[in-house]
Amino acid sequence: MNTPPSNGSLVCVGIGITLGAHISPVARSHIQHADVVFTGVSDGVVELWLQEMHKDVRSLQPLYGEGVPRMDTYRRMVETMLAEVRLGKRVCGVFYGHPGVFAWAPHKAIAQALQEGYRAHMEPGISSEDCLYADVGIDPGTVGCQHYEASQFMVYRRRIDPSAWLVLWQIGLAGDRSSTRFATGPAYRQLLVEVLARDYPLDHQVILYQAATLPIQKPRIERLALNDLPGASTGMGDTLAIPPFGPMQPDLAVRARLEALDHPLVNE
Repeated sequence: MNTPPSNGSLVCVGIGITLGAHISPVARSHIQHADVVFTGVSDGVVELWLQEMHKDVRSLQPLYGEGVPRMDTYRRMVETMLAEVRLGKRVCGVFYGHPGVFAWAPHKAIAQALQEGYRAHMEPGISSEDCLYADVGIDPGTVGCQHYEASQFMVYRRRIDPSAWLVLWQIGLAGDRSSTRFATGPAYRQLLVEVLARDYPLDHQVILYQAATLPIQKPRIERLALNDLPGASTGMGDTLAIPPFGPMQPDLAVRARLEALDHPLVNE
């Protein structure tokens, strides 16, 4: 087995959501000191911005194709980055938000690089989840917060707690099982509404959210009744945030045991 070049390495960084505002000094340094930079970001403006930091920025977007399963595209992204690592180069993969949130390729690329004996790691970034908490005013520590990818939520029976926040990601792709489409229609969201109606009334207010990607933009925070979701305009970047419905239910048995632990002499 050949020993890999000692200077071949991979780091995947997140540049946050809002262009220029969310990138960390560590992420910027990795971009500037890499031998080659790959970007999974689909925005041409972001690519131009990255090119101001590094002369060799290569887009991974051409790997996508109409009708091509997204998993095939992700595997090609991994191999494209690792090919340069194997040549002994310092490779930096740049992704929106947090590179490990709703991003299969960075996780796989790092795991593969480590398996082959190269240095590899991930640097965190500000994700859409972080922006959601700030823009909508959600503290997940208050009543709890549950997160699911929308299609996964639909095709598996998940036990949810309506007294906590429920966040469904990639709502514009709700119900897609092909991994080849970039949007699904109202009929798919209607089926999602029927699934959610098991735990929420149809007039329960929900929030369609999308973080701002440019400093001059404002986030999308659209409040509507759950029943109106099928007719709403949605895209791949939209998230559905569902506020709590009903109070948390106390567990009296556990409370009694905690009381006994707190005051053991009183309860003897």
